[in-house]
Amino acid sequence: MARTSSSGPSQRQLSVGEKVRHALTEVMQRGEINDPMLEKALVLVTEVRMSSDLKLATAYVTILGQTETKPFVDALNRNARFIRGRLTPALRQMKYMPEVRFRTDTSFDNFARIDALLKSPEVARDLDDEDDDKDNG
Repeated sequence: MARTSSSGPSQRQLSVGEKVRHALTEVMQRGEINDPMLEKALVLVTEVRMSSDLKLATAYVTILGQTETKPFVDALNRNARFIRGRLTPALRQMKYMPEVRFRTDTSFDNFARIDALLKSPEVARDLDDEDDDKDNG
């Protein structure tokens, strides 16, 4: 009986995801994708999440130097079958070659927003108040 866990991805999913991420990075570096939108783009694959059956890989990407990533992600998704074929040599030990879909990685935006909040005067004032309370208490 298969064991399922609701606490997050399995060790196998994490391991395979990292292998797929490395293989995707190599494909992007070689510049084999013939798409005008992607020719001069620096695509950074930040994370790959695998489905539980390892047949679907969701690749989170960011495009260096670009604020609007949707056209680039759309271009990657248009070329997903070609990219999947280029992954085959690097992932030949897998039973099934995963289908790859691309999504915009928003984690950097989230980090920037949290950083800006922490540096805001209101939060700085509240943090200073907490430090004063600890010193006096």
